[in-house]
Amino acid sequence: MAGEECKVQSSTPSRHRVPLESRAAGRGARGADPGGRVRREDGAAARCIVKDRRGLEAFRGGEAPLPTRKPLRTLAEGSQLDTGLQVGQLMDVPPEPVLVRRQHPAPRGLLETLKGQLRCSWACSGPRARALLQDLVPASRWLRSYRPREDLPGDVVSGLVIGIILVPQAIAYSLLAGLQPVYSLYTSFYANLIYSLLGTSHHVSVGIFSLLCLMVGQVVDRELRLAGFDPAYDSQGSGANSSIFNSSAFPLGPGLQGCGRDCHAIRVATALTLVTGLYQVLMGVLRLGFVSTYLSQPLLDGFAMGASVTILTSQLRHLLGVQLPRHQGPGMVLRTWLSLLLSAGQANVCDVVTSALCLAVLLATKELSDRCRHRLRVPLPTELLVIVAATLVSHFGRLNERFGSRVAGDIPTGFIAPRVPDMELMGRVALDAVPLALVGSAFSLSLAEMFARSHGYAVRANQELLAVGCCNVLPAFFHCFATSAALAKSLVKTATGCRTQLSSVVSAGVVLLVLLVLAPLFRDLQRSVLACIIVVSLRGALRKLRDVPRLWQLSPADGLVWVATAATCVLVSTEAGLLAGVLLSLLSLAGRTRRPRAVLLGRAGDSAIYEDAAEFEGLVPEPGVQVFRFGGPLCYANKDFFLRSLYGLTGLDAGHRAAKRKELGPQEAEGASGLGLVPGAAGFHTVVIDCVPLLFVDAAGLATLRELRNNYQALGVALLLAGCSPPVRDALARSGFLGVGEAQQLFHSVHGAVQAARARHSSQLADCGL
Repeated sequence: MAGEECKVQSSTPSRHRVPLESRAAGRGARGADPGGRVRREDGAAARCIVKDRRGLEAFRGGEAPLPTRKPLRTLAEGSQLDTGLQVGQLMDVPPEPVLVRRQHPAPRGLLETLKGQLRCSWACSGPRARALLQDLVPASRWLRSYRPREDLPGDVVSGLVIGIILVPQAIAYSLLAGLQPVYSLYTSFYANLIYSLLGTSHHVSVGIFSLLCLMVGQVVDRELRLAGFDPAYDSQGSGANSSIFNSSAFPLGPGLQGCGRDCHAIRVATALTLVTGLYQVLMGVLRLGFVSTYLSQPLLDGFAMGASVTILTSQLRHLLGVQLPRHQGPGMVLRTWLSLLLSAGQANVCDVVTSALCLAVLLATKELSDRCRHRLRVPLPTELLVIVAATLVSHFGRLNERFGSRVAGDIPTGFIAPRVPDMELMGRVALDAVPLALVGSAFSLSLAEMFARSHGYAVRANQELLAVGCCNVLPAFFHCFATSAALAKSLVKTATGCRTQLSSVVSAGVVLLVLLVLAPLFRDLQRSVLACIIVVSLRGALRKLRDVPRLWQLSPADGLVWVATAATCVLVSTEAGLLAGVLLSLLSLAGRTRRPRAVLLGRAGDSAIYEDAAEFEGLVPEPGVQVFRFGGPLCYANKDFFLRSLYGLTGLDAGHRAAKRKELGPQEAEGASGLGLVPGAAGFHTVVIDCVPLLFVDAAGLATLRELRNNYQALGVALLLAGCSPPVRDALARSGFLGVGEAQQLFHSVHGAVQAARARHSSQLADCGL
């Protein structure tokens, strides 16, 4: 192939040619051969016709001599090097690829972009309106492809099972929210219907959730106390206007006359729910679904653990049948346990025995179901069976009359007329709705994405926010309280063969049947039984405590977030625990960005692989070249750490030495080699920065790189960058860091940069006659 011509030229305009590695590696500066390439052939000199950026042709090989250029003095003087090497020396360097940058259209301005998006969003046509409707109501899309023969059996079975589970849980969770059981049934009914139309997940079950019920109950208790009611009193009648009133408190506010405890409690709950839903809908409209991702999984698990302890504590008074004040504010858990110890002698024996029996049956059955879940086609409806048996025993044994055991009370049938939530109360609970909205959104999105990944379909985060928000906004007018997706019911839904959200419609039908016909049958159900159901439902969250050692081994920062969130929830309050978890997560993220791992790299034998010399054995440092890796972005928060790490690992404080050299002056600095002011004393002539982990560089980072290069140049040390991503490369170009010598400073790989550094140094020594 000797003597064969090869032509290298770009198919795009030359100004868009951006090589990733320096074409001067081992060959000198590009000025000797602009844009050229020398290819080695077997035993013969290469001859290439290369078209440079000015469209000129230069000949290389046996027929044409290499063009000569004026030798350069030193790298410290800022001039470009020319090796002046012969063809044989050039052939020692392997050919480097030339990447041609795509020519992208010029970016539009902000005003033009906004106009285009508005024009596209408000464009009206038949197909666009139909697509918008399908996006807002996903049920209109999956219903058209519904396959009754394949999907209907699983949906019906899972819907019936979830409906059977929902009824006892709804009645029980009303204790957490401080509301009458009928409102929990309303919430379960409307939430299932609305999410079946608007949700994008096929398997998530949306309804009452214990953590949200607890948070709602805390706000309800506070507002009841402010309105003059006694939160410790749980009315047992139909109670729409039950008016047990604490005369020592201040009078009721305007508009509350004639509204009893239960009436005011549901007004507070609906106002809180409406504000929560509005927040979630607003997040969906503004496409803020990503905000919930900042609530990490360790944070959510720790919050669930701490809130579960709080829920367990709140149910002890029902388990033992004692009257305890409902404490509020910091230290609520500790004060409740103290009150419980002081009132333990007043425990109701009937409630204690009932609680012990129900807990034993429920826990044993749940454990048996977990061990035999692969053999069971449908989970055992343990809660429903326990509720039916306990209701029969309480009714025929007259436990309420004979032993004073507290019961659920009358549950009215039918629906109450809708009512607009109180605007004044909405303003008072606006701040309380923020953690409710965040927690509900985070749990719903994480569950939807988890089931979507496991079943091979996609969900839309912003549409999920809209769906969950509408499950709170619309039912708030029908005497409902805050809801979100629940893990336990979603797992049961998947295990029983759910295929689509039609199963939620079936579950809503079961709840509707209870509301219209069966609700009065639960009048004599003991509250201790409902408390047992709540306590047993916390098994999953409490078991997460066993994951802490493993989490701590994997990531101490995540383990700290988990422990701190759970501890703050227990010792202070659930809202403070959530806030502490968010702050710790952000601080952990900021800490990892501020102090990323910084190492020097060594070469693995004769390969092109460079790795951490302190982590792997047998790596050889490149003579005269320091390869530095910074494992994070370079920004205002870590620029000082970047310089300290680089100076400390290389043993040369370039900033201090350059300033010292400038003070001494050129002549005195020339004779200061003994003081370590020249590269020879430092032991290296080039610093290569591995920019592969460099995610981005901000203005402060660019200024740091520019100052670093100037300081190194003053000391005669070259600074080269390897593996820069296109965003980092563009930032360097926009800042003027590259100037006209981009190909002499940026390289595709660390190995290419090291080869170029060695070739340049050899050329410099040859020019100096050394």
